[in-house]
Amino acid sequence: MASSSGLTGSTDAVRVLAHALDQAGDVLDHVHAGILERPTPCSDWDVAALAGHLVQAPANFLAMMRGEQPDFSAVAEIDEGWGGVFRVHADDLIHAWHELSEEPPVPAEWQVAELAVHAWDLAVALDFPLDRLDPEVAQLGHGFMQASLTPDRRGDVFAPEVEAPADGGVYGALAAFAGRQL
Repeated sequence: MASSSGLTGSTDAVRVLAHALDQAGDVLDHVHAGILERPTPCSDWDVAALAGHLVQAPANFLAMMRGEQPDFSAVAEIDEGWGGVFRVHADDLIHAWHELSEEPPVPAEWQVAELAVHAWDLAVALDFPLDRLDPEVAQLGHGFMQASLTPDRRGDVFAPEVEAPADGGVYGALAAFAGRQL
């Protein structure tokens, strides 16, 4: 169902997606050469690989929205300005959502979930203050993941869910559901 703005699907989810993109850009602004080899909660990736994956995410989402096959194994390889490079692709993605006149091939909530988990992963690795992360982004991402990420659909991407700490807040619940060790 199209809204009066021409958007299809949930305009609220697209609003939260814009917050998720802003948040990821803010976290990526803290990536620099001296910390690229730090480990992350995403056990197979160090900061450089995770940041490169996150920078590439909006371009992959945009490819999906255009009906193209994204390459989720692609990692942006840049030396500096991670947040700025990310924001260019993020702006293109939000513009695509605002120009959309038909049902999207993937829901905005899926994109929010991906961004929320990886922004948290990177924030933890960078010692970025977790209280600066938008709880609404985590709530929408967590809700989507709970509804769609069944144990048989986790594949190699997500470890089994772990118990969330009582004081972990909504990002702790999201990370635990994504199988991150807290």
